[in-house]
This record gives sequence, structure tokens and C-alpha cells, in this order.
Amino acid sequence: MRNSKTNSRRALKGLLTGALVLCAAVAAQAQAASTTYKGAKEDPFKKFKPALKRKVEKKVPMPVAVPDINARIANYKAQKLAAMNLQQPAPKPTTALTLGEIQVTGIFRTPRGYAAMVEATPIKLSYVVYPGEQFYDGMLVAIEETRLVFRRQTRWTDGRVEVAVDTKPLRQPTVADSLTVQKSAAAGEATAGGKSDVNALVEALKALAASAQTQNQSQPPAQSGQESQSGQGSVKP
Repeated sequence: MRNSKTNSRRALKGLLTGALVLCAAVAAQAQAASTTYKGAKEDPFKKFKPALKRKVEKKVPMPVAVPDINARIANYKAQKLAAMNLQQPAPKPTTALTLGEIQVTGIFRTPRGYAAMVEATPIKLSYVVYPGEQFYDGMLVAIEETRLVFRRQTRWTDGRVEVAVDTKPLRQPTVADSLTVQKSAAAGEATAGGKSDVNALVEALKALAASAQTQNQSQPPAQSGQESQSGQGSVKP
């Protein structure tokens, strides 16, 4: 009994001693950590100044710039080549033209209804268009007797698309147009006059040839006439 009590006492003493050592070590570490100085990021005695806010410039939406005519023509050629390779219908040349680059030079009726002749001012080429024709920034909606009605589309940098109605009146003939018409008419008359003179000359030559042939056929041979005269002279009463 005494031995067991002695052993238990020794064990308790050992545990108490270990606990005291452990507490002393923890206290020493805590004291060392508390005495360690860490420098402040900012001076605590410095006067506070609020942070400056940068002004963010607001982007004002603007219409998307239209590419140059040469770039649009090159894009049209690329689309046409791609459609041909895929054996699909090629786009119309008017898809490379803006509504501001065309002039209405003529309006006429066809079996399909009204059609119009428009001229592309940058490249000086004319095209026949029908309702539903697509352009770079719009579509032809209707053709009236004196004007064309379009649906114009304006694209903005913020993604919006504005749709508005635009009309193009029939271009009135100018002095240059009248001079061109007069020149073409004069050339046509000169050509027709030259052809009529040639035809008259051919007809006159044909008439002369026919009359000469008729005279040759009606006139008797000269030798037979002489023989008849000699025969009449030899027979006498």
C-alpha cells in the first residue's frame, strides 16, 4: 500500500512539474510576442487626407463611322467570292453603297412593277433597283412616280440601331444632261442620214443598171441589119 501511494505521489509531482514548465514556456512566448515592435504602415500623427477619386470620363455614344468606298468594295468582292465558292446567290453591288452616295436618274414601269435607275456618284455607275433592294445603311422600301422611299439604319457605338424614313427625289435634268441628249440625237440623225444617202445611191445605181440592160435587150444586132439592107439592094425589078 505504501509503495502504491508513493508511486502515485511521484506521478502527480511529475505531472505538476511538467504543467508548470509548460505554463512558463507559454508565458515566456507571450511576453516575447508582446514586446516585439511592429512598425505602423502610416504615421499615426499625420493629418488625415481623404483619398482622391479619379474622374471617370463618360463615353458619349456616337454613330459608327462608315468605311471608305474602296474598303466597302473590297469587302463586297470578298463576299461575292465566298458566295460563289459556296454556290450561293451573290450579293448585289448596291450593298456597298450608302444612301447618300446614290442619285435617282429614272423611274419606269416593268412587268415586275415600278423600277428605278440609280447612279453611284463615287464610281459613276448606274444600277436598276426594285423594292427590297439592300444598301449599306438601309433598304429600298417603295418606288413612287417621283421619288424613292428608303428605310435608313444608323448604328451607334453603344449598340443602338436607329431606324428612320428617308426619301430620294427623281433628279431633274441639268444642262449637261440636255447637251448629252442633244449630242446623242445629233449623232443618231447623222448616222441615219448617212445610211439614207447610201441607200439612195444604191437604188440609183440599180435603176441605171436596169435601164441599160433593157436598152441592150430592145436594140437589134447591127450585123443582121446590114445583111437585110444588102439583100434588099441586090433584088431589083
